[in-house]
Amino acid sequence: MRTSPALAVAHSESVMMQWDLESLVSVVLSRAPSPGLGGRPLTGLLWALLVLFLWYCYRVGVESAGPARAQCSRHRRRRPPRLQSASGPVSLGDAGLPFIAMETAGEEEEDEEEEEEELGGAGRCRGYLTPVLGHALFPGQAPPPSRRLYGALQEYAKRYSWAGMGRIHKGLREQGRLLSERHSIQRPQVFFLPDVPSIPFFPRDAQRHDIEVLEASYPIILSEFQAVYQRGVDPKLGWTVGGPGQPKGYSVFSLYSKGVCVALNCRSCPRTYRTLSSLRTFMGANAFGHAAFALLRPGTSLPQGYGPTNTRLRCHLGLQTPPNCELVVGGEPQCWSEGHCLLVDDSFLHSVSHNGTVEDGPRVVFTVDLWHPNVAAAERQALDYIFAPEQ
Repeated sequence: MRTSPALAVAHSESVMMQWDLESLVSVVLSRAPSPGLGGRPLTGLLWALLVLFLWYCYRVGVESAGPARAQCSRHRRRRPPRLQSASGPVSLGDAGLPFIAMETAGEEEEDEEEEEEELGGAGRCRGYLTPVLGHALFPGQAPPPSRRLYGALQEYAKRYSWAGMGRIHKGLREQGRLLSERHSIQRPQVFFLPDVPSIPFFPRDAQRHDIEVLEASYPIILSEFQAVYQRGVDPKLGWTVGGPGQPKGYSVFSLYSKGVCVALNCRSCPRTYRTLSSLRTFMGANAFGHAAFALLRPGTSLPQGYGPTNTRLRCHLGLQTPPNCELVVGGEPQCWSEGHCLLVDDSFLHSVSHNGTVEDGPRVVFTVDLWHPNVAAAERQALDYIFAPEQ
């Protein structure tokens, strides 16, 4: 009985569809030369290995493609829709106030690029190179100081980059709310950087290098202070006696004031000035940065107050620490020790008192403002630009 050509073709196609790995290898091996005399057994073995490798690559590709597509499609479905209007994206605050959008690249192009990245790799559904602040917003009715600071941040980002500026932008955008909602124990007066873990007193390891440098320079710093003190505590000699809201028993001899070097005072203490220059985290180029000899006479107390920011730690190197002197930060009392440092977050409520007698003499510490260890290098550079000292 003869079979029609169409049935023969269909039968041959069904036979080809039933091929598996074993049949494929057997066909290749059957076509390879026999290992007899004059044959090439190595060529047949290489062909077999090549077929095995190609089959393995094919199976791995088929098995990994399915889960990747499903995961990316689920991720795209979860993305919330963006409201659009004739003039562009619209967003309202909690109180219905308009917001000022940051200047970024076209949103539609970014969305298309993100979708291409989602389809480009298994499990990598969102590109890590997308701008961190791509759709961040700034309140349109923010107070003038916050708007000026935000303008400085925009200038910095235009000159350098927005990378790593998320916390600073959030702090400027929500400064009023962040400060009003802070507990009374910690409330910086000028700038609060959110999401910065902090405690009233920090361990030495937080700024180990700079603490070790200061403590090793204790004899030099003490000798230069004594030379300055013996000349007299007088405003004409570079001292600040008392001041707004400060008692007359409190005097300061500044080497740096609000990020500006006090040249005459630094010439009086050249080795202390060189010590400051060797510190890694000294805020010498920021309006929040100070370095000074702080003298507190017996019977004098400084009123409770807050520092300007939580981005710094104030280091106290004890030079002369008579008894009955106390520093209270965030409700925790501490005492100084000569030749040793205390690391204080002065954005917490703090007070200082000297309850000793005249025979005890004044309490003297060398104060240096260091960067908070949880403020990243990019954030420090941006904050130096935003809070640049006034020359």
